[in-house]
Amino acid sequence: MGLLSLLFLSPLIWMLSAASKVEVDVMAYPIQWIPKHWNLIANFKTVWFGHVPFGLNYFNSLKLSLIMTLFTLLFASMAGFSFSKLNFPFKNQIFILLLSFYLIPSESTLVPRFIMIRWLGLYDTHAALILMGSFTIALTFLMRQFMLSIHHEYLEAAQIDGAGYLRIYWQVVLPMAKPIIATVGILKFLWTWNEYQNPLIFLMNQKLFTIPLGMGAFNDEYASSYAITMMASVSAIIPLVIIFIVLQKQVINGIAGGGVKG
Repeated sequence: MGLLSLLFLSPLIWMLSAASKVEVDVMAYPIQWIPKHWNLIANFKTVWFGHVPFGLNYFNSLKLSLIMTLFTLLFASMAGFSFSKLNFPFKNQIFILLLSFYLIPSESTLVPRFIMIRWLGLYDTHAALILMGSFTIALTFLMRQFMLSIHHEYLEAAQIDGAGYLRIYWQVVLPMAKPIIATVGILKFLWTWNEYQNPLIFLMNQKLFTIPLGMGAFNDEYASSYAITMMASVSAIIPLVIIFIVLQKQVINGIAGGGVKG
């Protein structure tokens, strides 16, 4: 398994190596995994302080990812709690209808979403992306499935003590749902950070561009420089790697728990 892991990690290792080299050594054969001539600092300065506003793109992606992740955690957890623990008319039918919307490809809704965003006056703003990306059906499904595994006796005990639905949700269910909350937060952050389609369609101002769009402009500016392009790519994936390394156990536990019904 260790050797297989190295095989899958080899492109990442090569990218890190190329980002630290001078340009003439990037395509040297055989591959120089450890650079003979280090150029890490110069490549870093070119990426972050060059002609392309990479730092601004980075900030935009970070802002959108954090905001949409927080909104998704709020809405998905509340919806998951409602569908798993509350009783109201047509609950199962509404949930099935919600899941049926997940079968619709996002590409097929681009035109009506574009018309709606223009009508609301939100075109070419981050608010448009936040409005469209603050609720995810798949993550709501994970929340609901995990919360089904929380025994109803906990809720009954809280009700006997006089707790209402809001207090039960906040003080009983959410603390017990930490694994799935971590999973949903991580998945949403990763999806938002890597999203390309919606920013491409709904943003025109380059000052609002996110990392995926900024990388496109960066590749146009430095198309012939693999070392600088690899440094930009390494910088772009650093938050994702850190999040996964630190919280990978919560991701696995949350997905495993969200796929079963207690």
